[in-house]
Amino acid sequence: MGVIRGEICHEAPVEAPASVVWESYRGLELGRLINELMPHLIGTVEAVEGDGSAGTVLKITSPPGSPGIGYMKEVFRIMDDEKRVKESDTLEGGYLPLGFHRYTVCFEVIDDDSKPDRSVIRSTIMYEIKDDSKAHLISLLSIKPLTTIAQVIGDHIIKNRNR
Repeated sequence: MGVIRGEICHEAPVEAPASVVWESYRGLELGRLINELMPHLIGTVEAVEGDGSAGTVLKITSPPGSPGIGYMKEVFRIMDDEKRVKESDTLEGGYLPLGFHRYTVCFEVIDDDSKPDRSVIRSTIMYEIKDDSKAHLISLLSIKPLTTIAQVIGDHIIKNRNR
């Protein structure tokens, strides 16, 4: 019985500076924007405890009638405004009951050195399964919700910057 660890990553360019994009991702703001802009796609985000800093616990509930994980509770492990990194671990629900030992989501907002008014949203899923006989579970993971979030947030930022 071996441990399986892996990552799924996606990078989405945004025509806005990283400092502007980070304001939409940092703390509780991303949850607020998900609730406002895409509850029908992603679900709802509720702060269970905390103020958006490391240690904050969120409950994310899938949209009604959608197949999948139902809900999950996650805790912010890293909230770094200087490096523009936000990392959260699933505490309950989500993929854990299926057999995953660890499910972590990391968002990084990175300057695009080639263009000052452009940045990249890097979304990463990190996972761990303690029993290699459950390797088939990896096929259940999808980066699609995180790519949808990056696309909708990026479009929202651009739309509001051009007002």
